[in-house]
Amino acid sequence: MDSKTHSLWMPFPLKSCRWSQVLHCFTVILAVGLLFVLMLLSYTFCELSLRPHQQQYSNGPDRLVSNETQTLRTPEGPDPTFPVSDDPGFSPEEWDRIQQAVRWAEPDHEISNASVCTSAAHSTFIINNFKEKYTVGEEVLATIIAKDFTGTPKRYGGDFFQAKAYSDKLKASVFGEVLDHRNGTYTAQFKLPWAGPVKLAVRLIHSSEAVHFLKQGRRTYNNHFFFWNYFLGTSQQHGGAKVEEVVECKVKWPGVVLSSSPRGRCEYHDAHTGLTWQCHKPPTLTCQDRVFHSGGVFTKHLTALEEVLMDSQHVNRWLTGDSRLISVTATNSSTVVREPCKPGLPTPVPAGFFLNDVWTSFVCATRHFTVPDIAQCLRGKHIYIMGDSTIRQWFLYLFKAVPTLHHVYLPINVQMGPFKAVDLKNNIVMHFRSHGLPLHCVKIPVEYFHYMSSEIDGLPGGPDTVIMFNLCAHLASYPLTYYGYRVWLIRRSVVALLKRAPGTRVIIKTANTGYNKKHSYRSDWLTMQVDRILREAFRDMGVYIVDVWQMTACHYLKDNLHPAPLIVQNEVDILLSFICPL
Repeated sequence: MDSKTHSLWMPFPLKSCRWSQVLHCFTVILAVGLLFVLMLLSYTFCELSLRPHQQQYSNGPDRLVSNETQTLRTPEGPDPTFPVSDDPGFSPEEWDRIQQAVRWAEPDHEISNASVCTSAAHSTFIINNFKEKYTVGEEVLATIIAKDFTGTPKRYGGDFFQAKAYSDKLKASVFGEVLDHRNGTYTAQFKLPWAGPVKLAVRLIHSSEAVHFLKQGRRTYNNHFFFWNYFLGTSQQHGGAKVEEVVECKVKWPGVVLSSSPRGRCEYHDAHTGLTWQCHKPPTLTCQDRVFHSGGVFTKHLTALEEVLMDSQHVNRWLTGDSRLISVTATNSSTVVREPCKPGLPTPVPAGFFLNDVWTSFVCATRHFTVPDIAQCLRGKHIYIMGDSTIRQWFLYLFKAVPTLHHVYLPINVQMGPFKAVDLKNNIVMHFRSHGLPLHCVKIPVEYFHYMSSEIDGLPGGPDTVIMFNLCAHLASYPLTYYGYRVWLIRRSVVALLKRAPGTRVIIKTANTGYNKKHSYRSDWLTMQVDRILREAFRDMGVYIVDVWQMTACHYLKDNLHPAPLIVQNEVDILLSFICPL
């Protein structure tokens, strides 16, 4: 270090200090050192608060995790004058816990060709410690061995498997939990809840390599998808003629990029939620002339390798494995849950099982509802259903099941509502409204779009009020921070509602499987990730959760984004058991 550099660090050279100045020199040096330490600590704290936390494996050696973390951000922030909620938002500890729930294992090397990816045709599973006889309530374990397309065993985890135990003869099935050992092997756990024959089945939804690309793509998908918004008005540039101008639109959020436009953009900020919708400015009309919205265009952006990993030969493929029949005998002890349904109950794995196409819950005592039972259960209730088209199925099922319910409001668009039905005889009022933007739909008026959190804030609540909602399919490919913020807004509103009207029933429908697995922006893996965030956010919040993920994953009917009526009927039986417990 030369003298010039030295003088930048010291107030004066040490050799210039005489013995009479030693104490003074020491004091100055100590002060400078303390100042430097304080500056370093301040910088470190700032860095830790801004940068993503380091990811580690969690929940023991058998859980699925990843190295991806996102820092939750509030762009403009909700209306600071909103007075009624005691929910301060996700704390750093809570957000870290939420991210623990979505961490996932990664490939340990660069992926260059499909031959090194997990192959369902070469992978297999074996029943551990097979016995000639089992009894109801016992557990069966199976080891899944993942291999690539050359037949070489995998040495890392991260594959997305789904497993079930089933009986075609009994129309019975139960969801199996898959635990990742991160070395190319997995353990599938099955409970045996019925007496009779049982077989096991495992399918590969996505290879770990495909999941890796899905995770990467989540950061850029929304740069390749946009919505159309329609502006209507009188254009002076067209001689005063009435025109319609169509432009691209997206949510405004870090990581979601609206393509550039020489005309600039229009922004529609919701002060109550802090959310902003943005569009290109129309060519001749004003930002105030926006009237309609519709789903837009997904531009293809996959590489050749990604195309292969997402094609039908690599996605949602059943494994050939241990085909031995498991024989289960009855026992004197019962697996039926007798606890009455109440808010806040945890959802176990498995959450229940099908037998003769009827779902029996392990959460609480559910039952089947006949048409008279449904009308009696809903009598005197004000029901608000909010979300996407999969929860709209609940509205339509109930509407058809109760013959005295009649539409009093049916908009031009019968796809996304809003709907309202009234039963004067039984004093039932039932509403359906979509969850708001972003929404893939046909052309509908923008005035129909209300954020769910704002809708809940406007409800008085009470013991005769039932609120049901979901939030999944249309937001699954967005950054986790965006989804997390939307969930927090809803939770804030639910907390406020339950504070002012404690008797209100709040019921959450989880995601279901069947999200068009051949497309990179609609995937069961992406759906599962946001579903886990939703569950974690409402843990211990005094709400009901209808777990339809396990129901749709294990049933014998073909996967469908909109489950078949048989499955919807069983979902509604759980829903009604929450509203009218035994």
